[in-house]
Amino acid sequence: MKRMETIKESGHIHITRNKAICGGQPAIKGTRISVAHIAEYYFMGLSPEEIHRELPHLTLAQVFDALAFYLDHREVLDLERAKNREEIVSVEFPSGHY
Repeated sequence: MKRMETIKESGHIHITRNKAICGGQPAIKGTRISVAHIAEYYFMGLSPEEIHRELPHLTLAQVFDALAFYLDHREVLDLERAKNREEIVSVEFPSGHY
């Protein structure tokens, strides 16, 4: 698996990582909207323009940059998404209780 580039190396000017925001996950600079959040809208079938209408405080450029960042780092971000889902399910539905 290739390592995740640093933000400066990535060329995505609208994306940042900060441990205090979104748990250190990639997020749109100046917001608490994660790249994964934007990708989820995309997986639901929304176009970038429709995502922009759902989140009007973002610019269309920010939405496109978040999607481009996701696509550039899909493998790593998909692993993180899967891990987060497993953690949520294990907390909400602990084994042996159902």
